[in-house]
Amino acid sequence: MDTARPETLRPVAPVTHLKIEPSILYFGTPVVLLSTENQDGTFNLAPISSAWALGRTVVIGLGRDGQTAHNLAARPDVVVNLPAPAQWHAVERLAPLTGRTPVPSTKPDGCRFEPDKFGAAGLAMQPSDLVRPPRVAGCPIQLEACAERVRPDVRGAFVIVEATVRRVHADARIVVPGTEHIDPAAWSPLIYNFRHYFGLGHELGHSYRTETPTGP
Repeated sequence: MDTARPETLRPVAPVTHLKIEPSILYFGTPVVLLSTENQDGTFNLAPISSAWALGRTVVIGLGRDGQTAHNLAARPDVVVNLPAPAQWHAVERLAPLTGRTPVPSTKPDGCRFEPDKFGAAGLAMQPSDLVRPPRVAGCPIQLEACAERVRPDVRGAFVIVEATVRRVHADARIVVPGTEHIDPAAWSPLIYNFRHYFGLGHELGHSYRTETPTGP
């Protein structure tokens, strides 16, 4: 946090705010790839940008009519895969695909059914240890989890999933040697910022609670 005294801070120029009604509110969130099990024992893979962690719980927001929401309501195993910025092309190849047929009317125009999401995205499966869905090979962080609660949001348009993480897999290159910590200087998530893909910029500072102080 910035600890400069108030009298040393430069005055901030007035900012004009506009009242707007944007169609989406993806204000810079990590992209995750969710692998789940279909009814016939095959596997679905879906990109989402509404996920966050609280302790060992990952909260996930999904469209109610997608295959992932239907899968988790019946089969709670899931892998939360975090791709690196360089994998954005694979993520985008998944974006217009759905594992449901016929394609739900709530899906955007251009969405089409694809039973082999891994193949269509050019991604490979990697066996999981504790859950049935596979991990996505090449993703630097993979979280094996179980959906403990699946419920509609307050407006009924989405599904909110609360999943407990059972095992964490991390690329050795992003782990602080000799510790259980992810090195924030080595790991950069893929960020979905108002429907554009970004990686992280240079470190600005760190929280007082960090266990891996590496920046200013």
